[in-house]
Amino acid sequence: MTNRRVSMRKIREILRLKEKAGLSNRQISRSLKISKTVVAQYLADLKMSGLCYEDIEKMKDSELLGILDKSKERLPEKYKVLSGKFEYFLKELPKTGVTLMTLWEEYRKECPDGYGYSQFCHHFQVWRKTSKIYMHIEHKAGDKMFVDYAGKKLTIYDRYTGKPKREASVFVAVLGASQMIYSEPTLTQKQRDWITANENALLYFGGVPRAIVPDCLKTGVTKASKYEPELNRVYLDFAEHYETAIVPARPHAPRDKALAEIAVQLVYQRIFAPLRNKKFYSLEELKTAFFKELQKLNNRFFQRTKISRRSLFNEVEREVLKPLPSKKYEYKDFFNVGVQFNYHVELREDRHYYSVPYQLKGQQVQVFYTAKTVEIYHNNRRVAFHLRDYSKLGYTTSKQHMPPEHKFYDSWSPKKFISWAKNIGGHTEELVRKVLESKKYPEQAFKSCLGILNFTKTYGNQRLEKACRRAVEFKTFSYPSVKNILKKGLDKVEESPWRDNFPSHGNIRGAGYYSPQEESNG
Repeated sequence: MTNRRVSMRKIREILRLKEKAGLSNRQISRSLKISKTVVAQYLADLKMSGLCYEDIEKMKDSELLGILDKSKERLPEKYKVLSGKFEYFLKELPKTGVTLMTLWEEYRKECPDGYGYSQFCHHFQVWRKTSKIYMHIEHKAGDKMFVDYAGKKLTIYDRYTGKPKREASVFVAVLGASQMIYSEPTLTQKQRDWITANENALLYFGGVPRAIVPDCLKTGVTKASKYEPELNRVYLDFAEHYETAIVPARPHAPRDKALAEIAVQLVYQRIFAPLRNKKFYSLEELKTAFFKELQKLNNRFFQRTKISRRSLFNEVEREVLKPLPSKKYEYKDFFNVGVQFNYHVELREDRHYYSVPYQLKGQQVQVFYTAKTVEIYHNNRRVAFHLRDYSKLGYTTSKQHMPPEHKFYDSWSPKKFISWAKNIGGHTEELVRKVLESKKYPEQAFKSCLGILNFTKTYGNQRLEKACRRAVEFKTFSYPSVKNILKKGLDKVEESPWRDNFPSHGNIRGAGYYSPQEESNG
C-alpha cells in the first residue's frame, strides 16, 4: 500500500465511525484501509480539539486542518522536540544502512527521557502520512529507478489546419529514495524511443542507479513472469553498457511499481493540467513547454515541509549514483537468423553477408547491428564482429571463421601461382602467366593454375616443364591441353611435328603458287 496522505473526508469518517457506529480502531482501520496507528492518532487529535462529528461534518477542509495543527501545538514538549527532527529523519533514512532503529538510538542519546521505540515510530509514520510525502523508506539512495509510460497522451496539432495531427506518449522515470522525476514526450512507445528515454533519464539524473524497474512492456520485457521474466535483448544490452540491472515489476504486483504510478499521477497534475489549454505543433515545441513544468514539479516543496524532490535528491541521492560511462549508448537493432551453408548470415536491410565461425553452419544466431558495426551472438556469446558494409550482395569474411581448406583457397593470388610455377621452370611460369592473362579476372584462372601445377604430384617437375613448353608452342593455354599432353606422353617427343619435312607430291603446290606474280601469269 502506498503512503498517501489521509484525506479530510477520511478524517471525518474516522470520527463518524467511532461516534455513530461505535466501531473499534481496528474495525475503522479495516473499513477505511488505513493503519490502526493513524486512526488512533487522529482520534486523539480530535479529542484534544474538543470537536465532535457534528462540528466537523460541514467544516471547510482548511479550517479543520488548522484545528488539527493547533491541537498538535498543545502536545507535550518532548513531542515538539521529536517532531522538529522529522525532516532530518526523512533525509537520513534513504542512506545506506540507516533504519528507524538507528535514528531512534541516536535520538535517545540526545533525549534520554524521550519516547520509546514504538511511540517514536508511530509519531514519525503519522507525520509522514499527513505531510503527503510519497516516500517508501525501504528504497535506499541510488538503489532503483522506476520507469513506465503514462496511460494518457498529449496531442500535437497540424500547424495549418489546427486539427489534431498525432498523439505523443509520455515516458516517466522516478528515483526510489528522493522521488526525483524525469519525464518526456515521445512520438512512439517503440523500442528505439524507449531506450532513448531511459538514457535521457540517466543523463538528467547525472548518474546510474543499481537497478531499473520497468513495467512489463514488450519494449523492455519480452516475456513477463513472476519469477524469471525474459528481458528484451536490446534493453539488456543497454543495461550492460550502463552497468546496471533490469528488475521488471512482477505481473499483478502493484506495490512493485507504486512509485511509478504515483509519479505518473503527479505528471498528470503538474504538467498535463498546466498545458491542457495550449496547442503544440511539433514535438520540439511540446518538449520545451513540458520540461519547464517538469522543472517546477521537482522544485516544488512537499506539502507542509520545506523539502523539494530536487533538494532531497541533491542531499541524499546524487552522490551515491554510479557515474555515467564516457560514451552514450549506441542503439542497436537485432534479429534472429539461421547461418547459411557457406557460414555467412544475411543483413537483409543491406543485402550484405557476414561470416561466422564455420562450425555454426545451420545454427540459429542473433545479429545486432548499428550504423557502424555488426555483432553476431550464439548462446549469449559474441562469435563475430564486423564493420558494417553497405555494398549489396557483397561478402565480409574473416579468415578466422574459415575451415582449413577455405583458408588455403583464400590465400590464392596471381603472384603466388607465378612464384610456384617459376620454381618448376621457365616454360611452366610462361604458361601460368598466359593462363592468368586469358581471363578477364585473374581469380577465374586460379583453379586452372592449381590443376596444372598439381601435375607435379603425378608426373614430376621435368615432365610438367616439357608439357608446358609444348603447350606454349601450340598456344593452347589451358589445363585440358597440359593434361592431354602428359596423358598421351607427347611431352616425351623431342621434335615438334611441325618441323618435319613434307614428302614431294604433285598436288602440293607450295607457297609460291599463291604469290601475286603467279596469279597474274595464270
